Amino acid sequence: MEWKIKVISDQLMCYHGIEHKPSRMQTHIMKIVSAAAATLAISVAGLHAGTPIQLSLTPQIALYPEDTEVHGLSLNIWGANPQSSLHLGLVNGSSGNSSGLSYGLVNYAESFTGVQFGWVNVSTGNFVGLQDGWVNISQGAFKGLQYGVVNVSKDVTGLQLGVFNYAEKLSGIQIGVVNVARNNTWFKDFPDQLAVGFPILNWSF
Repeated sequence: MEWKIKVISDQLMCYHGIEHKPSRMQTHIMKIVSAAAATLAISVAGLHAGTPIQLSLTPQIALYPEDTEVHGLSLNIWGANPQSSLHLGLVNGSSGNSSGLSYGLVNYAESFTGVQFGWVNVSTGNFVGLQDGWVNISQGAFKGLQYGVVNVSKDVTGLQLGVFNYAEKLSGIQIGVVNVARNNTWFKDFPDQLAVGFPILNWSF
């Protein structure tokens, strides 16, 4: 009853032009409502920005457009989305700054953090993690392990383990039949560096 009287009083004061200053409780409630509304708006925007699952025949024929971020699972014949997810398919593409696990025949990415496991793995940007396949190629800065028959990288910090290992710049170890590190000299900086090319083992620190 008192609350109803207070509401009527406030309305009359507003009608007669009398300014009413909100109480601390009212101010606090208004702040809570505003914060809740802002949180809801961010959550709704996040739902529109990404999806927990993607199904793709090709990048253009898919459940969601190829610029939609995938946060969960992507099943592909050929897919190409920005992702933070498990990517399973024949050809798995990851655009932008992506992360997760890509498992398929061919995996390619721009910048990627995680694992690529397949016959051919390619990263055109920076890569942090593991490339495991017959052929592994990193065209940017690579940090981690390349494990395969052929490993090629522009800039390696870590380990290349395979039959043929090639690095434009090596900061780590190469183990294989043929090991090439273009930034090395021929035995001049031993023991910090071994050689430009050397069988079985090569390194640069």
